[in-house]
Amino acid sequence: MKHLFSLEGKSIAVIGAGSGIGQACAIGAAQQGAFVSCFDLKADTAAQTAAMITKDGGQAAAGAIDITNATSVNDAIVEAASHHHRLDGVVCTPAINVRKPILKYSGDEFDRVVQVNLRGNFNVLQSAGWLMVPQGFGSIVLFSSIRSIVTEPGQSVYSMTKAGILQLVKTAATEWGTKGVRVNAVGPGVIETPLTAPIKQNPEWYNAYAMKNPMNRWAQASEMAGPTVFLLSDAASYITGTILYADGGWLAADGRFTPPGM
Repeated sequence: MKHLFSLEGKSIAVIGAGSGIGQACAIGAAQQGAFVSCFDLKADTAAQTAAMITKDGGQAAAGAIDITNATSVNDAIVEAASHHHRLDGVVCTPAINVRKPILKYSGDEFDRVVQVNLRGNFNVLQSAGWLMVPQGFGSIVLFSSIRSIVTEPGQSVYSMTKAGILQLVKTAATEWGTKGVRVNAVGPGVIETPLTAPIKQNPEWYNAYAMKNPMNRWAQASEMAGPTVFLLSDAASYITGTILYADGGWLAADGRFTPPGM
């Protein structure tokens, strides 16, 4: 079974590789033997991740990408495929959030979150599909969230986009399944990343999230690499159109209170 989890000889593009979950996934894929094309809005951070991979004995390249720009996305996907004349996998992690009550949300803020989280992921999915469907194989992994299922005050637009990403995944899987292309999502819980840094600065908020899941802690970005690498690998050859929640049991817990005697 060991070879099923290997990415040896595969060419993988990781978008958002400059930091956080994307960086962890890029490094994880490289450690499993993949050639990793690291992309980020900031080319220098993508290059830093690629340098970390090569310093560790892996293979990587780096480039810039703006997922809200379809041309930029298509150019990056083509560039990633050029290294080995194919592309075995694509991972897309970037997202933004504006935490505000619905009645205080501005149109510009709505458009900004939707543009990155929905349009951006659609651009990546479409460009990857244009390449993978004709080649007859490939695995695409988008990042949704526990917010695709549950939400809280101030998360209206973010939650909407994360649910939308899941529906994009399901639809693409139904369209491309017979073409050899698998499409799935990872659904993180609370992860310590630059996006969630403001929460960590508020101990009450940070601890409330930690106590919400049965493991009573936040995840590190590195803990998202395993689920992602699994979905990219041949071990997941019959898995498509679904979401793998890596949430510490957040969605399994019904509340924070443990009844007496339990």
